[in-house]
This record gives sequence, C-alpha cells and structure tokens, in this order.
Amino acid sequence: MNENLFASFITPTLMGLPVVIIIIMFPSIFFPSTSRLTNNRLIAMQKWIIHLITKQMMIIHTKKGQTWTLMLTSLIMFIGSTNLIGLLPHSFTPTTQLSMNLGMAIPLWAGTVILGFRHKTKASLAHFLPQGTPLPLIPMLVIIETISLFIQPMALAVRLTANITAGHLLIHLIGSATLALMNISMTTAFITFSILVLLTMLEFAVALIQAYVFTLLVSLYLHDNT
Repeated sequence: MNENLFASFITPTLMGLPVVIIIIMFPSIFFPSTSRLTNNRLIAMQKWIIHLITKQMMIIHTKKGQTWTLMLTSLIMFIGSTNLIGLLPHSFTPTTQLSMNLGMAIPLWAGTVILGFRHKTKASLAHFLPQGTPLPLIPMLVIIETISLFIQPMALAVRLTANITAGHLLIHLIGSATLALMNISMTTAFITFSILVLLTMLEFAVALIQAYVFTLLVSLYLHDNT
C-alpha cells in the first residue's frame, strides 16, 4: 500500500544497468520462425492474423506505399506484443515511456513526409494551403497547417502513452482498493475484484487496439504522401 503509484513505470535496472533492451527484445520469442511444411496451430493462427491485418492496411496503398508492408507489420507486432507483456504481474511496459513512443513515431512520420516531398512535391505543398483560401488568411492558414503537420508525431506518441499508462494506473488503483477492502467487507472486495477482472480484460483489448491504431495512422500518413 505504501508503494509509489508510478513505481511500475520506472525503467528497471540490473546491477545499476538498464535492462530495457532485453525487455524490448523479449516479445520476439512469441513469433518464432519455422522451416516446416506444415505449421502448428499457434503459428498458423499468427500468420492468418498478420495476413488479415496487413491486407486491410495495405490495400489502399500504391506499389510505392506497399514497400512499407514489412515495416508496418513488424511495428504492429512489436507494439501489440509489448503491450500484452506489460499486463503480466511484476512486468514493465516500454510503451508507457513517452521517449520510446516518440522514438518510434518521429522517424516513421519523418519518413512518410520526406517521401511525400520527394515524389509528390506539389501535392505535399498544396496541403499547406487549401484551395480557395481568401488572400488575407493565407499566412495564418500556412502557419496552422505547418503546426498541425509537426504535431502529428506528438499525437501518435502521446495517444499510445496516455492509453497504456491510464489503464495500468486504473488496474493498480483498483487492485490496491481490493486488498484494502478485504479487511473491511468481503462483499465489497468481491465486487471490486470483479471490476478489476473486467478492467483487465478491457486492457487486453486496449493493448491490441492501440497497436492497430498507431500502425493504422502511420499507414494513413504514408497513403497521403505516396
């Protein structure tokens, strides 16, 4: 009960050295590669889900945009598996760190923007000034559109960080309340525990949904620039 509410978000260390890299690499063991002609049910289900999501995201892209398929597939697998690992007891969720999410969002966003200015220069510049804008509003609209463009990676990172962090905080608070109520009223504690179970199930869904939303927005930024 005396534990700091944000203790679970502190970067773990081993003998004074951060172990974030090991934690980030850990989910990769859940996506094994196989050389067998016939796969087991787990690998077959993974491949079916990956194929379904990839087809849904990449169907809107041109051939140039479809070259990002491997990047976006790896991104959604990484974020989804990392979010799920973070729901285990005594674990650490790297996606609760804004610095890490910005480290994913900024390069991907910058890549799509650079691609757009390289191959669709006129169309990319046209986004800064909508057609039919009155002459006095042109400077203001250019500034607003420029700010909105540079806010995109911040919105990507903050959305993922806020959703994952809020869910973990709610689980921590309701779990602490359940432990405290066990000494007061078992009925109330059971009701609180039921809410905790439902919230945990919701967090499993949120972990996957946020991975899909993050990747889908990157895919839409790519679509606008290819």
